[in-house]
Amino acid sequence: MLTILGFTMIATFLVLIMMKKMSPIAALVLIPALFCVFVGKGAKLGDYVIDGVTSLAPTAAMLMFAIVYFGVMIDVGLFDPIVRGILKFAKADPLRIVVGTALLAAIVSLDGDGSTTFMITVSAMYPLYKRLKMSLVVMTGVAAMANGVMNTLPWGGPTARAATALKLDASDIFVPMIPALAVGLLFVIALSYVLGLRERKRLGVLTLNEVLVEEPEQEQESETVLVGAGSGVKSAGGSGAGNSAAPTGGSGAESIRDDGMDDDDDRMLKVLDPNRTTLRPKLYWFNALLTVTLLTSMIMEWLPIPVLFLLGAALALTVNFPHMPDQKARLGAHAENVLNVSGMVFAAAVFTGVLTGTGMVDSMARWLVDNIPDGMGPHMAFVTGLLSIPLTYFMSNDGFYFGVLPVLAEAGAAHGVSPLEIARASLIAQPLHMSSPLVPAVYVLVGMAKVEFGDHTKFVVKWAILTSLAILGAGILFGII
Repeated sequence: MLTILGFTMIATFLVLIMMKKMSPIAALVLIPALFCVFVGKGAKLGDYVIDGVTSLAPTAAMLMFAIVYFGVMIDVGLFDPIVRGILKFAKADPLRIVVGTALLAAIVSLDGDGSTTFMITVSAMYPLYKRLKMSLVVMTGVAAMANGVMNTLPWGGPTARAATALKLDASDIFVPMIPALAVGLLFVIALSYVLGLRERKRLGVLTLNEVLVEEPEQEQESETVLVGAGSGVKSAGGSGAGNSAAPTGGSGAESIRDDGMDDDDDRMLKVLDPNRTTLRPKLYWFNALLTVTLLTSMIMEWLPIPVLFLLGAALALTVNFPHMPDQKARLGAHAENVLNVSGMVFAAAVFTGVLTGTGMVDSMARWLVDNIPDGMGPHMAFVTGLLSIPLTYFMSNDGFYFGVLPVLAEAGAAHGVSPLEIARASLIAQPLHMSSPLVPAVYVLVGMAKVEFGDHTKFVVKWAILTSLAILGAGILFGII
């Protein structure tokens, strides 16, 4: 019964948010509360929620201060050189822009933190997508999949969890997986090329003579920085491009409103304005050193990550904006993102708390393991890879790696399958896992990109599953799994 209710609860949640019948926050709170009553444990709902909130509180704190920290770094111009390099490569070609999104997300993912990756990627690429009227779910989908592949780095989380759960060395798991993961990353880049071609076909081939130019003083308050010199955005490929280009006549304010952009979009499109008052060029190397030190501390685990970001955000604000009004202004500028993301995390805590507390997660996992045919025993690594696709989407990494993986490894050992093979196979579904409603970082991604979570889910799931299967296939082909 718990198994049926668990799957029904997850299906209900996904259907409602994809059909936009409920907001993600409301669905994350109300649906598990209702099912908790159905299970007959409504009296313990408070305990389950408190347990869930307690377990996710450090994550919420980390995200809150990470958003402030990286928001300040974006404000002061730390990432402008990286962004301009990607823009120089992408120009205004939709194909290059989508491929550039995948490359940027993969590079930034080296720090092992999904929230950081999404904040930098969206801040860099959103202006181009918005100005050229490209699909924003393409941006969020490509970024999530690229980050998912890179999330398998030993300091990214899943590999360390698998090593801990099965008492193995993380390097023994990860290093042999590198060829298969490289195939997965190439698959994401190839997919971004295909999606970029589709966007180019829809919009036409666009050109920008200059991506970032200085506008006349009277227009800077309302004109986006992403305009071309002279005639602005020009079509080089037929009516499709003409329809996609932003109007260039009239005032800057009129152009933006014709594009359907609101004031928040306008502010976000100015994130790369070379004349913005928040730039701190004299402090560039201090900010770069601070960021490298922070990321190094994360990798070396010198302090808990929430503490590192708390200290980093406080130091970044104090040094870059020593005056209190300026600090308040920066905090206010990023308050919306902080509230949206932290709200999602605590709402997700209700969902995970009820799933875990009522025993639905354990029941679903046991049901799946028990229904593996006996003939599949010698192929448990392959089975683990397949099972990891739905399980890591519907469960937290902790729940899967510490609750389900040991059971799968035990079943594999009975048929002579090495725990190392099981551990490697368990990593293949991370491209899909990064879009799970139980992953806090995905709310940073969709929130900053102003994409509905349901729209992101409908777009990314099929591509992420294909990416996961590509990694699994490569692992089997190379004899890794």
